[in-house]
Amino acid sequence: MSEERAKKIKLLILDVDGVMTDGRIIYGDDGTEYKCFDVRDGHAMKLAGRAGLKMAIISGRGSKVTERRGKELGIELIYQNVHNKIEVYEKILKENNLKDEEVAYVGDDLIDLPVMRRVGLSASVEDALPEVKEEALLVTKNRGGRGAVREIIEYILTSQNLWEGVTKRYY
Repeated sequence: MSEERAKKIKLLILDVDGVMTDGRIIYGDDGTEYKCFDVRDGHAMKLAGRAGLKMAIISGRGSKVTERRGKELGIELIYQNVHNKIEVYEKILKENNLKDEEVAYVGDDLIDLPVMRRVGLSASVEDALPEVKEEALLVTKNRGGRGAVREIIEYILTSQNLWEGVTKRYY
């Protein structure tokens, strides 16, 4: 069932803390914020862009690090300090002329549930809250910030018969 849903996906929306990262936030003595992103997740996001899969970030926190990482990966739709993710989700749908069934969302915490309940393909990371995993159509084998995003992208692009084409040059 989820493979049929994955075939329709045109936009992948990601939470940041706990999905693109392991959820930890590290502060230096000077107040600088540090986050760890998985390079394999990032490479898969670049491949997704090459395949034509659009991506967005919706984060409850604001961070220069998130902005920088999103831009490095070619993500144009970056929304931070969002406390009502469904409002931003509806804005994204409207501005990009998309339907619920054309969107996938990956979350890990309670704030993600309203959007997860609307999208065509909802996913959670392996270490998400139990309530979130219960609502997700897909639960990754990998933890947030440790390959979960790559796993979802591979699943979507494989379902759409695009993965082999975007990875062909490596073989």
